[in-house]
Amino acid sequence: MADPSSYRPKPGQIPDSPGVYKFRDEHRRVIYVGKAKNLRQRLANYFQDLAGLHPRTRTMVTTAASVEWTVVSTEVEALQLEYSWIKEFDPRFNVKYRDDKSYPYLAVTLNEEFPRVQVMRGAKKKGVRYFGPYGHAWAIRETVDLMLRVFPVRTCSAGVFKNAERTGRPCLLGYIGKCSAPCVGRVTPEEHRDLAGDFCDFMAGRTGTYIRRLEKDMTQAAEDMEYERAARLRDDAEALRRAMEKSAVVLADATDADLIAVAEDELEAAVQIFHVRGGRVRGQRGWVTDKVEAVDTAGLVEHALQQLYGEESGDSVPKEVLVPALPEDPEAVSQWLADRRGSQVSLRIPQRGDKKDLMVTVQRNAQQALGLHKTKRASDLTTRSRALEEIAEALGLGSAPLRVECFDISHLQGDDVVASMVVFEDGLARKSEYRRFQIKGFEGQDDVRSMHEVIGRRFRRYLQEKERTGEWEDSPAPTGPVPASAPSVPGTAEPGSAREEARDEPREDDGRPKRFAYPPQLVVVDGGQPQVAAAKRALDELGIDDIAVCGLAKRLEEVWLPDDDDPVVLPRSSEGLYLLQRIRDEAHRFAITYQRAKRAKRIRSSPLDDVPGLGDTRKQALIKHFGSVKKLRQATIDEICEVPGIGRRTAESVAVAFAAAAPAAPAVNTATGEIIEEDDGGSRT
Repeated sequence: MADPSSYRPKPGQIPDSPGVYKFRDEHRRVIYVGKAKNLRQRLANYFQDLAGLHPRTRTMVTTAASVEWTVVSTEVEALQLEYSWIKEFDPRFNVKYRDDKSYPYLAVTLNEEFPRVQVMRGAKKKGVRYFGPYGHAWAIRETVDLMLRVFPVRTCSAGVFKNAERTGRPCLLGYIGKCSAPCVGRVTPEEHRDLAGDFCDFMAGRTGTYIRRLEKDMTQAAEDMEYERAARLRDDAEALRRAMEKSAVVLADATDADLIAVAEDELEAAVQIFHVRGGRVRGQRGWVTDKVEAVDTAGLVEHALQQLYGEESGDSVPKEVLVPALPEDPEAVSQWLADRRGSQVSLRIPQRGDKKDLMVTVQRNAQQALGLHKTKRASDLTTRSRALEEIAEALGLGSAPLRVECFDISHLQGDDVVASMVVFEDGLARKSEYRRFQIKGFEGQDDVRSMHEVIGRRFRRYLQEKERTGEWEDSPAPTGPVPASAPSVPGTAEPGSAREEARDEPREDDGRPKRFAYPPQLVVVDGGQPQVAAAKRALDELGIDDIAVCGLAKRLEEVWLPDDDDPVVLPRSSEGLYLLQRIRDEAHRFAITYQRAKRAKRIRSSPLDDVPGLGDTRKQALIKHFGSVKKLRQATIDEICEVPGIGRRTAESVAVAFAAAAPAAPAVNTATGEIIEEDDGGSRT
């Protein structure tokens, strides 16, 4: 590990002009490329106290052994040079998007004497016009089959074309009218190239001209009583309409635009791009990347723009690019795009209307792509095994933790404090063993104390089960205070949302699975050193010393161990870190779902909830009869008895419940001074 001060340039040596810089390691390999409006100011950020740097930046500067830079005239030149260097050197610490699959394009080989329409994948070639990308190759072939009726362009390979030239006989498509057969001289090279140009114009979105021309010719043929030709023109126009219907209209103003959306977490990011031409979605693609550098959404967008348009020119760069966040220097990026297109390009964030609605759809696709990528990664058996081994090695465990339990605390400003427990076995979620807790040992907000309470309750139940089944007879009893009997614990954990039973679990006498019968090999808590210390203290108080504890701090993804002043920093590419993050995120999701449900239930609560034997049907009947909770509160017992299905005893219980819940004074909105009334559902508004 190098000391950045050993290769730090003197401030006077670094120019204050725009430029691009490269960090190299001890073997002279380029490990990071960046650009800056002011090189002196930007490079100074890398040579500050290491404790103040982002962990990924800190790793980069300690891996590097030297830095060098190149001065350019403008920010646009810096952007172009940065892209060129990233492509040339492939630095390990730069974000590099990778396609989640090889997308097929509809390509027209305009660089040939007789242009050919075909499906192409891989790197783009000079002189070839591309449309797409498409999700599936069959979608391209269906579209081409429809359009060849009107634009009979060559689709055969070079071998088939030369064989037809030699024999003087066209292929089947030439006989059925779906190829103009330039191989046998039915059309001249110029006429065939014009057909290919019309094909490209139609695919580029200029569709109305050709359909109107066909309809005009059809009408004229009908007037001239050339009915067979009119019918053929009618079918041609219908074929073009069907080809257009394969891409739905999303923007009514025939807009040419690319929409870019980003979904990200602490470790990875997914980018989705929708290509809209003539108001229709003509293509879609997606990328996934590891966040190996300290980069925000704006930085991810800038990297995506570089990769998307770095090799493009002309109409391949649209007039408008819509993004979720503007790059650091939007003017320079816009100018760079305009230089590649040859005309002005608008780079902006959609604020309203159809474009914003479509951006929501693109964003949803990006989130689904990221989720699918994580699911595929987590489902691989080899990957899960490697992740568990990496965790065991990093935490100093004797074996891989086959059962991991993770705990998280959730609340809203100190109210409705709850906790979650999620279980992963062999790296996969075991939802039937999820548990959730209400914090009842104290009032208010204290995550550390809450964690201590939850860990204590969970493992106290485990020891009670162990004692009840007689497992202590063959092992020493714990030193901590464990009750001899198994009374219910205050705030008993509620089962998770999944209801499937596990057949191999120990069973209660009535056949139900025990809730806390199995101990984990590893306990993970959501938090840093204080939460880890609280969890460890709870286990020590119970005399449990064979369960490992760690914490995962969300901000820097650091792993904390008990009694250690410094965290364990797992490598960015570690599958173990990815699994820990996934377990922690699942615990957070489960906790916040319970907290929101609990809060919603409290807000919707009504005095009627405390009336024994009064179900939802009779509650609704009471509200419907009186019109509101306020009028029901003012009703007499005799008036309540008039409601069908409500007897006098129930009516008395309803009146007692309202009397007990009656406020001493009306509630007042302190912001407006208005008295807060109760709505029909019994909640305050």
